[in-house]
Amino acid sequence: MTEAQTCDGLLVVDKPNGPTSHDIVVSVRRALHLRKIGHLGTLDPLATGVLPLVIGRATRLASLFAGATKQYDAVIRLGVTTDTGDITGTVTGGSAEELTTRCEAPLPTPATVEAVASSFVGTYLQRPPEISAKKVGGIRAYKLARAHRPTRLKPVPVTLEALTVLSNKGLQFRCRVVCSSGFYIRALARDLGEALGCGGCLETLRRERHGPFELADAVPLIRIVEGGVGIASDVIPIDALLPEVPGVVVDDQGAWRAAHGNLLERNEVLPHTRDAEVLPNEGNVRILNRRGNLLAIGECLASGALHPKIVLV
Repeated sequence: MTEAQTCDGLLVVDKPNGPTSHDIVVSVRRALHLRKIGHLGTLDPLATGVLPLVIGRATRLASLFAGATKQYDAVIRLGVTTDTGDITGTVTGGSAEELTTRCEAPLPTPATVEAVASSFVGTYLQRPPEISAKKVGGIRAYKLARAHRPTRLKPVPVTLEALTVLSNKGLQFRCRVVCSSGFYIRALARDLGEALGCGGCLETLRRERHGPFELADAVPLIRIVEGGVGIASDVIPIDALLPEVPGVVVDDQGAWRAAHGNLLERNEVLPHTRDAEVLPNEGNVRILNRRGNLLAIGECLASGALHPKIVLV
């Protein structure tokens, strides 16, 4: 597959433990012989699971997935704190072994752990981990930390939509988390440990869902690396993306205008797609040609015109 024969769409990778999200992008670029590939949301090296990659022209749609809800299977180790907030970091306080032998600091009961964990459900201000991709003065926080200039980041609003207990044995607390974009599971582990008075860090993390994309859609990285261009059939075509966004079909003149970023009048939308429920008065729409190919993402203006704000052809 060459750049001229680019495969436009989205590929869901089942990320393995170890590499960064950027490492995954580099590996897939090499396997597919393509440059225009990006991911829709960072997964820590420790984490595994759903990592959607946009390919070719679909990279222009990345911003439309920015607010996607995520779902994770997380194991939190209580009794240990680290500088990264996960088990791969340098221990900064306690250890599970020490905690179990200290009479003055009894283990939190399973009921207490579950009750405190459930109290985090809702919308609140969460302080991101000091080692994260958040920027401070234009510099990534993890770069400052590596330069021995760690910064305490400002809390940001996040939402924990649901927390389901999967197992709760000793100091190992496993849960399924559904959360907003920008939510840090490492910060949840840290905050849960602080609230329980014993400390905590993230031990394992698997992303099960990113927006509409699930593990069932994911392709193991090794299959992509070994299969190369042969995995093109696993790519979700660009024309099939964003099905939740209303679609309108335009005539040939409208297709030409959309391809050039020109405003479209509603009379250029074919009659069978002019229904008010399909063509809203505001918000985004997918602009399609007669063959169903996605030409652009348009914005419905108050004047009644359509503005192709993301042109894909």
